[in-house]
Amino acid sequence: MHPAKAFLQASLGLGSFLRPPVVEAQARSRPAAPAPVMVPIRTIGPRERGRIGRHLLALTPHDRYLRFGYAASDEQVQRYVDGLDFERDELFGIYNRRLDLIAMAHVAFAPAGQPRECAEFGVSVAEHARGRGYGARLFERAVVAARNEGVGMLFIHALSENAAMLKIARKAGASVVRSGSESEAHLELPSPTLDSRLNEIALEHYAEVDYQLKSRAKQFWSFLATVQEVRSGMRAAREKSAP
Repeated sequence: MHPAKAFLQASLGLGSFLRPPVVEAQARSRPAAPAPVMVPIRTIGPRERGRIGRHLLALTPHDRYLRFGYAASDEQVQRYVDGLDFERDELFGIYNRRLDLIAMAHVAFAPAGQPRECAEFGVSVAEHARGRGYGARLFERAVVAARNEGVGMLFIHALSENAAMLKIARKAGASVVRSGSESEAHLELPSPTLDSRLNEIALEHYAEVDYQLKSRAKQFWSFLATVQEVRSGMRAAREKSAP
């Protein structure tokens, strides 16, 4: 068991809000579906702006086209990153063991002074991290956050050729309307409950513990590499000075 997951279960217990919904099988002969993998998804703050920029700038031109709806240049991507409002919106990320941001989601709420009944979802996944369901997991995390903020409708604006994004939306039960080269999906969200709020607290805690463990491991291996480098230098110096 992953150490972060074990810590989470030990500290919070196995309440219903930690378990994926279970649908009773209609046919006993049908094999049980595998339980969804729990992916640590951490809230991204303003200190992560640099990581966000590196993640988005590393996307291929086609991936940028699908993410933003147009062929975004480096300057346009950087303007998007610089303009992120971390106080108004919610951003979530998935990190690898080197703490590189390999997938991220942006939940954009209405500007100040306007009703926060609707929000928009956008997602991007690094090319080497595709096929692991990260987009769907980020969408599920976004739904939890938007619901607990009182949002009743979550929108996705995507190009009609963005089959992966539209598949995520349809699988979640969203209604998808196509209009030429663009499509719009909307998912109605229920009102927040105690269970949904506990669920968000548990998910955030799990992700933070996982991030701290990865951070400490990275620091340890960096320290170990430095020690080995010093030892190698000392060994080379001794061999050079030996008669």
